[in-house]
Amino acid sequence: MIQRSYFAPAAVAILALAIGGAANAQIVNHDTVRCEPIPKEEMKPQMELQRKLTSEGWKVRQVKNFNGCYEVYGFDGNGKRVEAFFNPKTFEKIGEVKQPE
Repeated sequence: MIQRSYFAPAAVAILALAIGGAANAQIVNHDTVRCEPIPKEEMKPQMELQRKLTSEGWKVRQVKNFNGCYEVYGFDGNGKRVEAFFNPKTFEKIGEVKQPE
């Protein structure tokens, strides 16, 4: 009798989800996005974030403060419309709002 192993297919599925998830930004609800409070002197300038994103191929339309985060409106390097949130101290991407198809 041949025993089937379900471990290998499950491992492949989990790996595929992990890789796919890393390529896509975390989808967030606009109204619930919050960044930890950071003293103003530790926040990097918004213009610095805009320059960083522009160098990565983004077309930035607007950067503003929202609940302690930098909220960016524009188009990413693939030309996809984006509304994304970044930590103002590290520029780590917190997530983005799902855009209509």
